Order: sequence, then structure tokens, then C-alpha cells
Amino acid sequence: MDFIKDAYKVRGAAVIKNLQRRNMEGYYVDTKEEAIDKVMSLIKKDDVVSWGGSYTIDELKIKTLLEEKGISVIDRDKAKSPEERVRLMKQALTADVFLTSTNAITIDGELMNVDGNGNRLAAYNYGPDTVIVVAGMNKVVPDLSSALGKIRADATIPNAFRTNSQPPCKVTGKCSECTMQDTLCCQILVTRYSKPQNRIKVILVGEQLGF
Repeated sequence: MDFIKDAYKVRGAAVIKNLQRRNMEGYYVDTKEEAIDKVMSLIKKDDVVSWGGSYTIDELKIKTLLEEKGISVIDRDKAKSPEERVRLMKQALTADVFLTSTNAITIDGELMNVDGNGNRLAAYNYGPDTVIVVAGMNKVVPDLSSALGKIRADATIPNAFRTNSQPPCKVTGKCSECTMQDTLCCQILVTRYSKPQNRIKVILVGEQLGF
């Protein structure tokens, strides 16, 4: 539907302008295929690449493409034990490039993310030289209040099923701000400015990606 695409482009341009004001580099592409090409163009042959848990990155199948091209990766999913998995998650914070999405992004260019382990948020904050964020336009919201509401309504429950966790929202369908061992909402991060400049690169995609 062209009118939806047109609306995405107008909104995407506004987000990119505000990302630049916040020291982040923004790009807009129409399709998933263009998003894959853009991600790969930002990765050098000798880079070491890793990622956090991201359904969007999984949808784009970038991990497989990196290995096919012989680019070194740190892949926690290949760990042979829980202890090795934790070690690889920590090692990912030393990668040259960290791939992720965002739970929500405001028109004003702020990124909001909610995490269980916190490794993804740690990479946003510090460590990898470059953080590449890929987000469908379905992640764009008016403001931070809307961002948190969207995350609790649209992301937390699917993630409970994806990670085989057992927070109350998996049964009730509603966030109760639980404090229990299996909560997925341990930490909330708002990224409102990037230091160094352009360390965070955001690729907005004019399609539905992730949740």
C-alpha cells in the first residue's frame, strides 16, 4: 500500500533528522533486502561482529550471511555450556560491531530498550566500536511514555515465549511490573545521545520488522 510507504518515509525522515541532532547516524530504506545490504556495507572484512537477542536480526538472516562471507563472529548460540554462553556474551562487548534492534524509537530520535540480562544494553552503552541498530517503522512511537507502553504491550510477552521464560505476563497477557526471577524487564535504557559521534547507526526499514 503506497500511502503507508509514503507515511513511513515522511516519519522516517523526521526520525533521521533528530537522530543526527543526537550524534547518531540514521538511514532509511524501503525493504528488508535493502536493510541487509546497508548493514553489510557498514561492516568491514576484518571486523569481528556480534549481537544481542534480536528477532529483527534473526528475520534478516544476517548472521548466516556474515559467516558465508568469512567475517569473524562471536556467536553465543554456539556455546556448549551455560558457562561458555556467558563468556561469549561478555566477549561480545569487545566486538568491533554489535548488531541489534531497538524495542522502540521516538520521533524525537530517542531509543528505548528493556532487557533481562542487560548484555544488549551494555553494548549500547559502551564497548563495541560500532552499534548497528535495525528497526522496522512499526517500532516508531511519539514519545518515551508511548515507547514504554508499546514495549510492555507488544514485546515483553512474545519475548517470554521466545526465551521460554515464565513471568506473570505470559499467563495474564498484561505487564504487572513483576519482581521475580524470570522477569524480562530488569533494566530500562534510554539512549538519547551518542558518544563518540556516529558510533550508533540506525537503519529504519519501511516494513514491519520484529515486535
